[in-house]
Amino acid sequence: MPALSPVASLAAPARAVTAVGLLLKYLEAEGAQCIFGIPGGPLMPLYEAVFESGKIRSIITKHEEGAAFMADGYARVSGRLGVCCTTTGPGATNALTGIACAQRDSVPVMLLTAQIATAAFGKGAAQESSPLGIDIVDMYKAVTKASVMLVSPEKMSDMARYLLRRCLSGRPGPVHFSLPADMMKRPVSEDVWPAAHYRPQPELFDRRSVREAAALLLGARRPAILAGYGVHLSRAYVELISLAERLNIPVATTPKAKGVFPEDHPLSLGVFGLAGSPQADAVLLSDKTDLLLTVGTSMGEASTHAWDPRLGSGRALLQIDVDPSEIGKNYPVKTGLVGDARRVLLEIGFELEREIARMEPGPDLAGRLAAVRECKRAHPRYIDAAGMEDMSVPLKPQRVVAEMRRALPDDAILFVDIGNVMAWALHYYEVRRPGSFFINMGFGSMGHGVAAAIGGKLAAPHRPVVALVGDGAFAMNGMEVHTAVENDIPVIWVVQNNGGHGMVHLGETMQFKGKFHTALFNHTLDIVKIAEALGALAFKAERPGDVEKFVRMGLAANRPTVIDARTDVNAFPPAAVRLETLERFFNKRT
Repeated sequence: MPALSPVASLAAPARAVTAVGLLLKYLEAEGAQCIFGIPGGPLMPLYEAVFESGKIRSIITKHEEGAAFMADGYARVSGRLGVCCTTTGPGATNALTGIACAQRDSVPVMLLTAQIATAAFGKGAAQESSPLGIDIVDMYKAVTKASVMLVSPEKMSDMARYLLRRCLSGRPGPVHFSLPADMMKRPVSEDVWPAAHYRPQPELFDRRSVREAAALLLGARRPAILAGYGVHLSRAYVELISLAERLNIPVATTPKAKGVFPEDHPLSLGVFGLAGSPQADAVLLSDKTDLLLTVGTSMGEASTHAWDPRLGSGRALLQIDVDPSEIGKNYPVKTGLVGDARRVLLEIGFELEREIARMEPGPDLAGRLAAVRECKRAHPRYIDAAGMEDMSVPLKPQRVVAEMRRALPDDAILFVDIGNVMAWALHYYEVRRPGSFFINMGFGSMGHGVAAAIGGKLAAPHRPVVALVGDGAFAMNGMEVHTAVENDIPVIWVVQNNGGHGMVHLGETMQFKGKFHTALFNHTLDIVKIAEALGALAFKAERPGDVEKFVRMGLAANRPTVIDARTDVNAFPPAAVRLETLERFFNKRT
């Protein structure tokens, strides 16, 4: 009798299960707890399997983009797989922006889209999105790590493993799986492998580059760290803090990575880049900084002051990234360290201890700390600290952010949308616990924070979750408040309501000197009436102190709550560099 293969010897005797039921078993094994989406005829076999399994919670959203954003928010907070689904045709195309957002921010999301029966391909079936119609698989290839169609029920196990391996290994990212309606309910063998058997997580690092980086860090006189979103993706918070404290290195974060290093820490410089801190600018752009270690950042526009050349000149640049194609992409590096941020930082720490034990004398740690303290005395953290206590009406946006900070506990999770609100939050909101601040800076999708907060709350049910959004973003996805109401998901939305698209309004006013105006609404949205119609608790904040009071009331009520904060549309956010960048782009000569 022939010997069994290693895999076969580990597997239990195969039982019959539907193809879509087998897919759910893989998703359950990966820790998926929710699936966000909107049902439709070709998708109903999936919903039937979800019902029969009873292990994954179905959340019916108001729009497929909202479903993708919720899966994205769930994955950002939990670090696990986020799952969303749509029916065929327009349902599938509606989710495209949400999946593109996940792709740009390396968020592990799986999108399941139904497909018409294969026998009807090319015959003009309703909402066809097959390779013979509007090819949805091809469309998603540009915004995912993999986009495939189930070609045979018997291939479900192989294809599920392939997609999960692509989604969750290395640099994570979204994947897309198109499921023809006639294949989902076909019986197949229950062929389920443990995750460790098909996507092992290598913790590789290069010993030579680690040694070189440690020696450079020890030899530097005034090193600094720029921490990117890769620190969050690898959950390298402790390792980053340990390295900074061991060598007294000041730490700034990119905008997207805000809070991966606690902002109340003595070595914190706050955000560098868009709406960043003067303290971060003073250190990272100083010619006294002789070494810069970047961790998990691609060093794009928002995180470099539009590629300021001072970041890469006159100092040694060390760059850690899991994706080798990011190293040296925008700035020349002295040492590139390819690997997971947590693992590489851990190994640098080990190497430092070995080297310090042999050094005589050791590095000038006291001098480094004194330099950080002097910088903080000479440069403020905030451009306009007094604005956080401004008593004006309509409310100053920085006052709104300051009142939120006072009302929220340190473990609260804040999702911030795109627009002026992101600048106010990046600059004025102090994040004291890593993994508590999320903003989709990669693709900059308006409406993301409105919906993603719902997924975030489901991933962290015992932590308060708040979304800070503008009225323009709320207009895009505000109907998802009803999703939270229907499912009893107690998110708080603080809407900075200034009567339109404030960032565009200020930008076009500066660029075009009032020649025309496109960004303001003719009728200001009544957010309270909208929220109440959707079933949420709602308050209108018009005077100083209202936001803090109403946030506390929303926390106490423990139900979906919307706060309509009437803010000054002409308040200028701390984002002057962004406007300078736009001016350069528009006036660039070819």
